[in-house]
Amino acid sequence: MRILETLLSRRWILKSQDRELYYQVKDEIGSVKKFLTEKLGYQVIVNPYLVKVEKLPAKPENWMGITEFTEKIEYVFFCLLLMFLEDKEAEEQFVLSELTEYVQSQYQEEQVDWTVYHYRRHLIKVMKYSVNCGILKVDDGSEESFARDDTSEILYENTGVSRYFMKNFTQDIMGYTKPSDFEREEWIDVDEDRGIVRRQRVYRQLLMTMGMYRSEENEEDFAYVRNFRNMIGGELSELFDCELQVYRTGAFLILGENCRLGRCFPEENTLSDIVLLCGGILWEQIETEKLKLPLDEQLCLPTEQFQRILEELKGQYGAGFAKKYREMTTREFCREMIDYMKSMELIQEEDGKVVIRQAVGKVIGRYPKDFLDRGGRDEQ
Repeated sequence: MRILETLLSRRWILKSQDRELYYQVKDEIGSVKKFLTEKLGYQVIVNPYLVKVEKLPAKPENWMGITEFTEKIEYVFFCLLLMFLEDKEAEEQFVLSELTEYVQSQYQEEQVDWTVYHYRRHLIKVMKYSVNCGILKVDDGSEESFARDDTSEILYENTGVSRYFMKNFTQDIMGYTKPSDFEREEWIDVDEDRGIVRRQRVYRQLLMTMGMYRSEENEEDFAYVRNFRNMIGGELSELFDCELQVYRTGAFLILGENCRLGRCFPEENTLSDIVLLCGGILWEQIETEKLKLPLDEQLCLPTEQFQRILEELKGQYGAGFAKKYREMTTREFCREMIDYMKSMELIQEEDGKVVIRQAVGKVIGRYPKDFLDRGGRDEQ
């Protein structure tokens, strides 16, 4: 088992859900703990309930957050649930009405009325997520009954792991008012040693982002990668099936086929295939000088121009797409592609423009010539 890949790819390993893996990781974690604490600056938690590495990126990224949640109120309900469970012992049971009363009394933004369906819908998403990740167990009832009737009861059991969901802060955070306060808190214990901070930022960015890009803000960090590329690459390749590639404006950790380190690109889905084709079209336009590559190697295009490229992509290759994407309108297709590429950190949207990161040009794809000659009639 590749213990480091397992630890970095999961939120935690719960004894209640995977007893064998829990004991295996617990026995072997000593072999990687030094790397986690010294090179990444991560706290390692091992207790009778779970094994967890407190993973944070060098800076906030698009992929952070709980993907099951789509509204701010769901995050608020989840935090209130964690507060509610603070007073519950492990294996202690409670009924849903206890929680709904607590949420009503604590929620400050507006008056929560559980007879209104959309409030129940938001809470149901929170409860289902909490069950799936191991914070709660359902002993009797179901969320669907609460969706139909606000008086329905569900019997839950607290597993005891909720108190380990949030990061342990070393400072009092009650005075924090903006995200940057939390970012500063992450480095406060090592702030006097800039070398340690820089090293941990670099390793985090290489391991947890699509690529590390050179900019005025990270010039020192990028210089560290260039100067110590052999040392960094050698250390990481001993731990993972990977290769560190460093260029003038970017550095990338290329994972081998046997490496399973969280979410990687390309994924095994149609959208990933389409992004590869998009990269191919962009590269062709750069070679034919339809697009001019700037010195920082990041294309910045008006949103309308990028949408026209996606429209051209669909027209040229759409016959080979899955039915869902073939039948989308151009507007739907563009929105789906932009949202996906943003989630994978391949592009950024800002002020009516799309910034295309260098990673898009790292892996490009094309259909075989004979497939195109047949008009793309083969189903994929």
